[in-house]
Amino acid sequence: MTEFQINDPSLESQWRALILFGKNSATYKFAFAKSLLELIEKETTSISLKELAKPFSRNITEHLKQSDKQGNSNSSKFLNFCRNFNKGIIDESQLWLQTEKLGFVNVVDAFQNVNGGQIPNLFYEKHYSKGNKRIVITDDLLKLKESFHFQNFENETEARWKLVETAWNLKINPNLLEVKYDEASSLFFLENDFMKRFDITSVRDSLNGYQKGKCFYSFMDISIIQGSSDICHVDHFLPHVNKQTHASNGANINGVWNLVLAHSSMNSTKEKGAKVPERKYLNRLFNRNEFYISSKHPLAETIINQTGRTKELRRAFLEKQYNLALENSIVTWTPSEELEGTF
Repeated sequence: MTEFQINDPSLESQWRALILFGKNSATYKFAFAKSLLELIEKETTSISLKELAKPFSRNITEHLKQSDKQGNSNSSKFLNFCRNFNKGIIDESQLWLQTEKLGFVNVVDAFQNVNGGQIPNLFYEKHYSKGNKRIVITDDLLKLKESFHFQNFENETEARWKLVETAWNLKINPNLLEVKYDEASSLFFLENDFMKRFDITSVRDSLNGYQKGKCFYSFMDISIIQGSSDICHVDHFLPHVNKQTHASNGANINGVWNLVLAHSSMNSTKEKGAKVPERKYLNRLFNRNEFYISSKHPLAETIINQTGRTKELRRAFLEKQYNLALENSIVTWTPSEELEGTF
């Protein structure tokens, strides 16, 4: 079990652990995850690889149009077939046939493992016999549809996918890499050596999974769906008002390390506003940042570059910045309503 799942063995936490963590040699698991989400929506209980090839290949080919590199390997027969489909060299039936043969070789077995171990509640089972390869969906996967968090899973998967492929497609020295925050559009973006901007993904979609779909402070469920009346807010843990003080002490207050998602009711002037949260939340921020660092993508490198190469340095960094914020604050803040947290 990962640290992410400690104190939280829920099905939602297990799903998120599969999506958010682990090294990636290819992006197949994200295409597979999005295909599974479609099956949950339709309440499908069993599907052949031949049938599964349709949504799986669709997800891969759509991403190839935006980012050609979808794996670490220099050559992939399957990805070449997907590229040929996008170029009009082969048709859908040929794409589906090759996807059935080549696309699922590793992903079906590997998907339900994270950091070398299998999740406690399997979401599907392999039923392979000669000439008939199927996966059977378990009740645990179907139960996810009943969860409040199901609405957010597709966005979280897509955000993780974009972060991973960005790391492969943009050749930036990891030691210089910094994912930046555009507050006006609520997007994460990168700039290359020529100051060309590359938008990556929504800030909410990127952060939500690592907070377990909860308000950072109250631990109430939050939504990241655009247009939702209760969509969460992106909040600066340490107040933005002290930006210059932190900058003079080597910290970017707009850095990923300081951004959290909060329920809309928490981020009002009568609630948090520009107040500094009580110290107990500093450890939660540290743990949340460590989740990113375990996730192996640009947000991980960004936080390391912003806060320190070791856990000890990162904890000391947060303590220093927190104490600076306290010097400029009259009172600390705690939410008026709070549920028990799991990290």
